[in-house]
Amino acid sequence: MRLLIAAFFLLVLPAAAFACPDPSQYGSTHRFSGSELYSEKTFRVRAGGDTSIQRCKNVAPGTDDGQGYVMSKPDFSFNLSGMSGYTLTVSVKSECDSVLLINTASENWFYDDDDAGNLDAKINLTRPANGWLDIWVGTHDGSYCDAVLSLETFNR
Repeated sequence: MRLLIAAFFLLVLPAAAFACPDPSQYGSTHRFSGSELYSEKTFRVRAGGDTSIQRCKNVAPGTDDGQGYVMSKPDFSFNLSGMSGYTLTVSVKSECDSVLLINTASENWFYDDDDAGNLDAKINLTRPANGWLDIWVGTHDGSYCDAVLSLETFNR
């Protein structure tokens, strides 16, 4: 019996400790067109998570160093349409050091830590694609705090 318990801890717990953001899951789902997002949309969220993205090979952000903690499942999944001709700005206002992780419909990963200032995150997608956009709102140090996610389009 002790051998079974030891095997459980050796096999199951490391897998949980090294979980990564999973874009095959859905977060809170919403549908918007580029013109609907021309008026800013905001969403309350609890920033943070227990998944360190630094060890995740499936997350290959092109910016910053990718340090932060998110949940495995996205916080939000947006089904976007009519995005041609728009830039999409995704930002967070929070009570802590927030991070943003985005997986686009084109399966590109984007990460940011502090581009919105005041330890908040912001990502500008200059050519957002139609389709699913998964967003994780995390924190730099693994803490949790209240935050507001904002999405807004601008004409290119």
